[in-house]
Amino acid sequence: MIFASRIRTLALSAVAVSMLGVSVATAQEISSEHLAAARATINAINATDQFDNVLPQSAQFLKNELINRNPDKQDLIVSTVDEEIIKIAARRADLEREAATAYARVFSQQELTEIANFYNSATGKKLLSEGPIVSRSMLEAAAIWQRGIARDLTQAVENRLGGEIQPTSAPAQPAPAQ
Repeated sequence: MIFASRIRTLALSAVAVSMLGVSVATAQEISSEHLAAARATINAINATDQFDNVLPQSAQFLKNELINRNPDKQDLIVSTVDEEIIKIAARRADLEREAATAYARVFSQQELTEIANFYNSATGKKLLSEGPIVSRSMLEAAAIWQRGIARDLTQAVENRLGGEIQPTSAPAQPAPAQ
């Protein structure tokens, strides 16, 4: 039942996305050169790499689900799912096309070319590979900074108000940085 529900949800999502793509594409024609620049950009920034595991994970989930229900047919299930996933793999291009169209709607052809050129440069590649490390370090620094601000604010307010208030046991803790 859960499996059927998930498949139904995925099918409805796919229909909705394809309908949206068709209506937007017809509303705004994008030249092939503009789309080529957008494809170069999504390749340069690895925009769709995060979806590379969708097909293998879907296949593995389906195999597990079917084998749990039909353990005696494991070999048939595995071979059938593997054959079908190979047929479906060509649909990965649909995602690339939709991503390129999304970028082309927002950025001009010139901007996309500039973005792709930057991210294909040594500096752009370094930003892509080292950016997450820098972001993690920045978040750690921001957390320390927040705790220091909260501590200093608490201390300053308590010092200023003197005996008029009951002191806190710990500095106020701000919400974590996003």
